[in-house]
Amino acid sequence: MSLPSAALMQGWLTGAGLIVAIGAQNALVLRQGLMRQHVAPVVMVCALSDMLLIWLGVFGLGRLIAASPLLMEVFRWGGALFLLAYSLTAARRALWPKAGLQAQAGSASLTAVLSSTLAMTYLNPHVYLDTVVLLGTLGAQQPAAGQTAFAVGASVASWMWFSLLGFGAAAVAVPLRRPAVWRSIDAVIALVMAWLGLQLLLRPLG
Repeated sequence: MSLPSAALMQGWLTGAGLIVAIGAQNALVLRQGLMRQHVAPVVMVCALSDMLLIWLGVFGLGRLIAASPLLMEVFRWGGALFLLAYSLTAARRALWPKAGLQAQAGSASLTAVLSSTLAMTYLNPHVYLDTVVLLGTLGAQQPAAGQTAFAVGASVASWMWFSLLGFGAAAVAVPLRRPAVWRSIDAVIALVMAWLGLQLLLRPLG
């Protein structure tokens, strides 16, 4: 296997392994897919943003962030507060169904949904730690001839995953329109976001 092909495959496998993990951004895409609300724009924003951060990380930004203790602490505390606030919002939807997914379906404007998507993407520290720092560092360690291929592979994995998550959820949305199912989904999202936020508070980044 040639160097570019090997780097492409490594980038795809690494990107897929990181992005499939349950996180704030994935939870948002899943929720929009289940509601069948602005799925294509949300998928496009997430995938394009991921691709931008991957390429920035591979070509220098990842090492810059990892080398700054101040930046790492800003991501830690600011990200923890952001994730815990999102957890409380999801918990409220789970406990009070009138604020839940079913009641809100079709009510949010494209601007509001995209604003939430951009916030969940660029204010979420795990996006920078996984996509920029970890993927970027791994990509930067590739020989010069393999760095672009690594970034392409990781970007393809991102596009594939967000498309599968958003449009796949939309395909099964009708059978899942029972209020109890929506409440369960929001309860899981609340727990995941709380866990991620507490991990940031209790464990230094690095």
